[in-house]
Amino acid sequence: MGHSTDEKHEKKEMDTRSLSSSRHPSLNMAYIHKVGVPPKQNLFKEFKATVKETFFSDDPLRPFKDQSGSRKFILGIQAIFPIFEWGRRYNLTKFRGDLIAGLTIASLCIPQDIGYAKLANLAPQYGLYSSFVPPLIYAFMGSSRDIAIGPVAVVSLLLGTLLQNEIDPTTNPTEYRRLAFTATFFAGITQATLGFFRLGFLIDFLSHAAIVGFMGGAAITIALQQLKGFLGIRKFTKKADIISVMHSVWGSVNHGWNWQTIVIGATFLSFLLFAKHIVKHIEKGINPSSVNEIYFHGEYLGKGFRIGMVAGMVALTEAIAIGRTFASMKDYQLDGNKEMVALGAMNIVGSMTSCYVATGSFSRSAVNYMAGCQTAVSNIVMSCVVILTLEFITPLFKYTPNAILSAIIISAVINLIDFQAAILIWKIDKFDFVACLGAFFGVIFLSVEIGLLIAVSISFAKILLQVTRPRTAILGKIPGTTVYRNLQQYPDATKVPGVLIVRIDSAIYFSNSNYVKERILRWLTDEEEQKKVDYQPRIQILIVEMSPVTDIDTSGIHALEELYRSLQKRDLQLILANPGPVVIDKLHASNFTNVIGEDKIFLTVADAVSSCSPKLVEEA
Repeated sequence: MGHSTDEKHEKKEMDTRSLSSSRHPSLNMAYIHKVGVPPKQNLFKEFKATVKETFFSDDPLRPFKDQSGSRKFILGIQAIFPIFEWGRRYNLTKFRGDLIAGLTIASLCIPQDIGYAKLANLAPQYGLYSSFVPPLIYAFMGSSRDIAIGPVAVVSLLLGTLLQNEIDPTTNPTEYRRLAFTATFFAGITQATLGFFRLGFLIDFLSHAAIVGFMGGAAITIALQQLKGFLGIRKFTKKADIISVMHSVWGSVNHGWNWQTIVIGATFLSFLLFAKHIVKHIEKGINPSSVNEIYFHGEYLGKGFRIGMVAGMVALTEAIAIGRTFASMKDYQLDGNKEMVALGAMNIVGSMTSCYVATGSFSRSAVNYMAGCQTAVSNIVMSCVVILTLEFITPLFKYTPNAILSAIIISAVINLIDFQAAILIWKIDKFDFVACLGAFFGVIFLSVEIGLLIAVSISFAKILLQVTRPRTAILGKIPGTTVYRNLQQYPDATKVPGVLIVRIDSAIYFSNSNYVKERILRWLTDEEEQKKVDYQPRIQILIVEMSPVTDIDTSGIHALEELYRSLQKRDLQLILANPGPVVIDKLHASNFTNVIGEDKIFLTVADAVSSCSPKLVEEA
């Protein structure tokens, strides 16, 4: 008991001295804070905490704590089907907003769905089927209030391109359709698996810049492919790249263009662009079952899995991006993993009911939001309108010219080219702009899948570059303070004579440890050369500011040991400032703190400088 009282008295005295020194800079030498070493953690607890932060950072089981069994069951149902949670607060006012929004997006989706089915090389009714079943499933399982579900241009083009590489839709329409349903099934499996195992962070590797470039390139590719119907060309390339398409277009200029078709298409396109507001026979009736058409064995099983995985990831990326955008605008949280499970479930069910890959639509969701939607009920309203269309109105589309269908598709995809976003990317980050251009030109000049691969590759390259070549900076003292900041950002900051202060702005791992060591030594060499030219005192102390260093591995510690030995040969001191808890723990475990000395590790740069070179500080 007495021992505890002594400890409290000692701690209080320590706090008093610390407070006094912080108020009076001249007393800083009276007491210097040392870097605290965190208590040793149990290996299992540390591993458990790491896994939880990686896969369960949103703490999904928190609502279940201290609940009865029946309450846990209800919460479980609501977690799988969010409609049972928000549905209790649903009222007539919300329904009015959802009804108007649902009718509005239905009027937009019907012509779009027919056009997008054409992009996927499928009969028109399959586009409508995909705006009936998937939106209903999503309305019960999705967590976004604003996203509108259905076929989209980019995924339709991607799916059509990949499927066409395996089966000719003209000569083998049945096998092609079966492969499309198989790909849709595995797209759903991919999405649901990522959500179930909490692997949603994987889709973040496709950066916003890459998506902007990919979407823009896909929009141009889609528009160019519509020139077949727009110009009335009968013999047209099956390739998607711009060179092949333009060769087909100009190769048919003398004998393949149909001026009547051009007039119809141009007139209707002009109407669509200004008004902002269809082909062959469309089968009447609701979705027939397609369970027996999915390939669960044979040579097309693997192909369907590969195509479905790619299409599923792209569809997932688009849907999550849309959902997050509107969630931030309405200030509510979107559960990414629940979204993946919902999207996966709707595509799995969709594949068994004659649908192809559906996801969130940029244009449709924007219209849904602007029309005043309140909940996912707007998707249910849209589905009801689509089913009425399939039952009663499809005969009206029978004699719609292909030119009009092409005009509808062109008008729909033009908005995918986001010039403002590209300009903003250029202003903010030039490397991001390179990723944007790489995806854009990859889609236009090569193919959709190659463009997607380029987008992902450049995004990974950026991550690797940032990890392997972290930023470092030389710090100086801001006049009138004890604060040390980057000299490039604060030109008025002054260097401390005889002291070089370097900050490392990254964790130190095997991938960058050698670079960090060499970069620090290069800074040191440059400074020493400059000191000689200016006839200033030589560098005696190197202080490494480690506040941004969140972690370090064995290679990083080995690099610090090599740096220490190199400095010893030059008769320089190595001092560390403010290593974090993870870093200081590993430095102690490796015995590096004993190598350089406990007295060479400080809480702040100011403490390090004032302790090791007080006279130089006064001069500065």
